[in-house]
Amino acid sequence: MTTQTQPADLKALHAELEERVAEAAQRLGVPGVAVGLVAGGEEDYVFHGVTSIENPLDVEAGTLFQIGSTTKVYTGTVMMILAERGLVDLAAPVRTYIPELRLKDEDAARTVTVLQLLNHTAGWSGDLHDNTGDGDNARELFLDVLANAEQNSPPGKVASYNNAAVNIAGLVIERVTGKTYEAAVKDLLLDPLGLSSSYFFLNDVISRRFAVGHRKRNEEVGVARPYGLPRSVAPAGGIVSNAADQVRFARFHLGDGTAANGTRVLGEASLLRMREATASLHGSAIGDFVGISWLMRDLGGVRVAAHGGSTNGQQSSFDLVPSQNFGVTVLTNADEGFLLHREIVEWILSAYCGAVEPEPEPIDVTDDDLAPITGRYNAEHAYVDVTADGDSLVLNIGYTPEGERMLREIVGEVPESKPMRVKLIPGERFVVTEGEAKGMKGHILREDGAVRALNVGGRLAYRAE
Repeated sequence: MTTQTQPADLKALHAELEERVAEAAQRLGVPGVAVGLVAGGEEDYVFHGVTSIENPLDVEAGTLFQIGSTTKVYTGTVMMILAERGLVDLAAPVRTYIPELRLKDEDAARTVTVLQLLNHTAGWSGDLHDNTGDGDNARELFLDVLANAEQNSPPGKVASYNNAAVNIAGLVIERVTGKTYEAAVKDLLLDPLGLSSSYFFLNDVISRRFAVGHRKRNEEVGVARPYGLPRSVAPAGGIVSNAADQVRFARFHLGDGTAANGTRVLGEASLLRMREATASLHGSAIGDFVGISWLMRDLGGVRVAAHGGSTNGQQSSFDLVPSQNFGVTVLTNADEGFLLHREIVEWILSAYCGAVEPEPEPIDVTDDDLAPITGRYNAEHAYVDVTADGDSLVLNIGYTPEGERMLREIVGEVPESKPMRVKLIPGERFVVTEGEAKGMKGHILREDGAVRALNVGGRLAYRAE
């Protein structure tokens, strides 16, 4: 185990944390919040607000929230368990376990590895959320969806956030265990760790107290429908959980691989390997490096391993500071929850752990510096139009007709996109300087001196031909 500093004193800052959560929730229009912290052997919780503005119940210790993409860490952890047991080789081609894998690029289909499914370097367009039904074959049917995805770069070359790849990792888990993905995660991880309030299926959730999502429409907060995500995307974002189970999961990843009862679930070396950098994220919106499922960033010399989640009207965060045996989760039931958890987590990491990110300094630019970056960039179902305005760039995000169809199916509507004004900062990066996304960073990918793609929100959008 690595040397750790003295854990933070949770009690000393509890009252201020409560005040900050309540104030931010009211200011941002977030109906309900649950915060869980762990430092050493101590835990602390803050609960605020209600589960739903239509059918309000107090958010309390047992309230369930969708954790969204934090599920990817569970998927990665289960894959490491299978690797330790000799059932999966992370370096092996995915076709070792899914021989019928088809992609537009046959070389990519032949060579993409299991690790590349988990570290966002598979290279194909990743925002595919097609509903392939509620049956146990949902991931099998997702293979047909993946076969039509654009292959933007060779596997292993660059990192770009990839939900679709993690869904295929879930199918690998099914193939080697002979169980559904959900059953395998329950048997190998949830049950051994005592995560008895973490679920995949609505039938498990609906008889318990749970938060529903909310979204602003014309400045009015309303319930977001539908509630759940398609079963096909469960490995990338399907878990529903509460703050206490999230803290238990944090304690496991901060520990030596044993459960609270002493049962060995995973070797300590495998836990540490999950937090070793496997690809660069170039200081983009989601971090500096990706490990195995973990997204990692350095804040003033303090390493943070994290993941967050976005579903229809629910936003969550999950951050560990391993060197200080510290973890925090923030669960919210509104789209604006990402503003709340970003603000609260930034304060917590500073106040409890002394982890502060230096303010990026924009660089001086000329028209000649900005002109090569302007133009249109395409993702699978979206595009980014970039124009120059003085010493800044303005990014406008839009959706293709297929993208709008998918958004209406998954989240009920096409979210409004607001222009983002950005300035260039060192290291071929840019930072949003105004609005709700202020402080979000992106990366400029060049090949042979020419701008080929922009990393916006952790995803690469490629220059239109």
